[in-house]
Amino acid sequence: MQGIKPGIYRHYKGYEYKVIDLVIHSETLEELVLYQPQYGERKLWVRPKSMFLESLLVNGRTVRRFEYISDT
Repeated sequence: MQGIKPGIYRHYKGYEYKVIDLVIHSETLEELVLYQPQYGERKLWVRPKSMFLESLLVNGRTVRRFEYISDT
């Protein structure tokens, strides 16, 4: 998975998510990250890879939306 490795990531708001794999949209061929919250119902979600990897300005600081923290 180019730029993303499977494992546990922390969202900038503090929640943890398990990245399962990188998937491809069948119509647009856009790369999407398949991930699962490590809380609540644990439903599977996808997010564009570009959005998953982006940085945000939060309280005057630049932070990554998701930060890798460990293997699964």
